[in-house]
Amino acid sequence: MLSCDICGETVTSEPDMKTHLLIVHMENEVICPFCKLSGVNYDEMCFHIETAHCEQNELERNFERINAIQYGTSDNRKDNTLQCRTEVNSGILSACASNHPKISAQSLPKDGTLKHKAFYSENLTESRKFLKSKEEQCDLSKIKGSIYETMYSPPECPFCGKIEDCSQDMEAHVKTKHANLLDTPLEDCDQPLYDCPMCGLICTNYRILQEHVDLHLEESNFGQGMDRIQCSRDLELAHQLQQEEDRKRRSEESRQEMEEFQKLRRQYGLDNSGGYKQQQLRNMEIEVNRGRMHPSEFHRRKADMMESLAIGIDDGKTKTSGIIEALCRYYQNAATDVKRVWFSAVVDHFHSSFGDKGWGCGYRNFQMLLSSLLQNDVYDDCLKGMSVPCIPKIQSMIEDAWKEGFDPQGASQLNNRLQGTKAWIGACEVYTLLTSLRVKCHIVDFHKATGPLGTHPRLFEWILNYYSSEREGGPKVVCTSKPPIYLQHQGHSRTVVGIEERKNRTLCLLIFDPGCPSREMQKLLKQDMEASSLKQLRKFVGNLKHKQYQIVAVEGVLSSEEKVVSI
Repeated sequence: MLSCDICGETVTSEPDMKTHLLIVHMENEVICPFCKLSGVNYDEMCFHIETAHCEQNELERNFERINAIQYGTSDNRKDNTLQCRTEVNSGILSACASNHPKISAQSLPKDGTLKHKAFYSENLTESRKFLKSKEEQCDLSKIKGSIYETMYSPPECPFCGKIEDCSQDMEAHVKTKHANLLDTPLEDCDQPLYDCPMCGLICTNYRILQEHVDLHLEESNFGQGMDRIQCSRDLELAHQLQQEEDRKRRSEESRQEMEEFQKLRRQYGLDNSGGYKQQQLRNMEIEVNRGRMHPSEFHRRKADMMESLAIGIDDGKTKTSGIIEALCRYYQNAATDVKRVWFSAVVDHFHSSFGDKGWGCGYRNFQMLLSSLLQNDVYDDCLKGMSVPCIPKIQSMIEDAWKEGFDPQGASQLNNRLQGTKAWIGACEVYTLLTSLRVKCHIVDFHKATGPLGTHPRLFEWILNYYSSEREGGPKVVCTSKPPIYLQHQGHSRTVVGIEERKNRTLCLLIFDPGCPSREMQKLLKQDMEASSLKQLRKFVGNLKHKQYQIVAVEGVLSSEEKVVSI
């Protein structure tokens, strides 16, 4: 099939096309559909239209393409389309015939349709009017809307997007606002392309690329900002959790510290649970309940205790006397492995009772030391008329010494109160009490080990020097006039009454322990005393391994002036 380039008529063969051109177009006068130019041949008319009316010709071509889209997409609408186009062309023909006498029905094909494509553009106004009048009859509402929206949509600036009313205004806008872009030389038309380093988008202008990349950066900054906010929230939560954990830890530490403090208060008798009298009565009641003590014995001991507390003198029920004399006799006749032995002055042993068990060792050792001083004529002046006091009386005497100004720091640690409590006392309290009685003494502190395996050989040497002024020569057994030594270490105190020097050059202390009951100490009074009985007294270097030791050694008597100075 061949199609006519002028009117669009289709024929079956080339001879038919020549006949069509001769009859329809060559014999008729060719007239420009846009400016009514005539008197030229067909080729000249085509050149005229392409050069003088290219814009109108392009509009006509768009109109044909829209018709093809609207009418050529469905087979079942061909009949309606043909009918509508026939009516439209007929209307256009009538309008054109009235305005242009040269155009008549004779110049049209037999079917009455207008085939010359340029004729559409010449009569666009008439076509629009006719379409509006035939809109309801041919159901062309969709065709009209699509044609109008496509053909007559206002032009938009390709550079800035501004919309103008017509193409002339748009052309003026482009020439005035975007002249720099239009003046680009031809050799710059092949402008470089810019790839986005983040997403690969291709941009023709580096400014557009910069704006595009800025959007990426803003998004990235936003994401980083959200990450920082989340991180800040996480840090805040972690800080809160850490604070809560620290608070719980401090609370637990405070609770444990309070528990330890209460244990120490109970251990050192500062828990306000009563003193010597209350503990004595309570423990005797327990013995009665267990059947170990008869009720009559309970009442007899209670009466003796009340009498002792009233006069302030120890009842002597825990005292064992004559041990030093018995030891001297034993070492004279036995102990062949001992080279020499030195003893203190005569001293009585006092052990703990129901009233002070577990906390009264310091008081009992003071009683031992005082019992030796009371039997020494050197101390008659300062201790005149005294007897060995009971424990509550000793507590009262220490409080009186504090009131005189002795050891204010020790007094504050014990709340300036000992009576009615089970508070422990140590070397400082013994020193305070002796000094207040004008007994001259001093404290020696062995604050660290001086031998292997935590031993204190220097302590043994100091005690040996205290008791012996001359080691060489002399008898095997030396009974000196030196008072016993108060020995204190963590949690307990004892009294040193002598020291052995063995043939292998080792030293051994002889110690009275207030924790040793009277029945054990009385075994030392037997004539046929066995060596095993001395085991509870003997303490070698390897037996004393506490970290620190303190001793209180008596040296003589203080004058009244020296007592004031010592305060």
